[in-house]
Amino acid sequence: MTVSPDPLASFRLDHQVVLLTGASSGIGHRFAQVLHGAGAQVVVAARRLDRLQDLVSMLPGSVAVATDVANDDDCASLVLTTMERFGRIDVLINNAGTTVNHPPESEPMDEWRKVMAVNLDGAFHLAQLCANSWMLANGGNIVNVASVLGMVSSGRLTQASYAASKGALINVTRELACLWARRHVRVNALCPGWFRSELTDELTGNEGGMKYLRQRTPMGRLGDAHELDGALLFLCSSASSFMTGQTLLIDGGWAAQ
Repeated sequence: MTVSPDPLASFRLDHQVVLLTGASSGIGHRFAQVLHGAGAQVVVAARRLDRLQDLVSMLPGSVAVATDVANDDDCASLVLTTMERFGRIDVLINNAGTTVNHPPESEPMDEWRKVMAVNLDGAFHLAQLCANSWMLANGGNIVNVASVLGMVSSGRLTQASYAASKGALINVTRELACLWARRHVRVNALCPGWFRSELTDELTGNEGGMKYLRQRTPMGRLGDAHELDGALLFLCSSASSFMTGQTLLIDGGWAAQ
């Protein structure tokens, strides 16, 4: 086998069409910029179209599609719009997520279902929609953005529905990876630990929460936004071409304890 003279070439995404949900803020907003910087044509999706339009104005050639991933019709429209614009989807990144903070004994069932609909159902539906076309073509790649809380208990945090949804997303990642591997569809999960985002504002926005996270994380700090860039490009690119069904944790050691 010939080794490329450029060992970083396999991390490039030139001419790849990447569909990214949850792109209007937080790590999704950065993911869009990183993917574009690596050469991808990026379709960004989220509910807040105004934020998406601001984002694509910085990323020539990218497309914004207002999407609620909990809505089946929106998911179908997102995939159709991408196919009509670019003719294909090479990588699907299921990054959309939400959470609520309730003690499990008092969490309303409608809140539980809302979290599941966004974090799990939407990701599965988009995977279905993309895979159905990939199985007729040359395959594709799915990256499910889960969470370290899908691997271990959230401890003192009231995150039962969020942890359950992310744990299920990790397991469906493994299941789909094995079922679709012979059809050239790869499925992996990226599990961030604690990074600043809208979802973590309630905890990271006060000193008590920050003290808890620093004490609980072996590296003693939150992750910086750029510290997910390498893992993202690895999973999205041919650099991980012989990898499927795996869960990659970027968590400062949180799950290792």
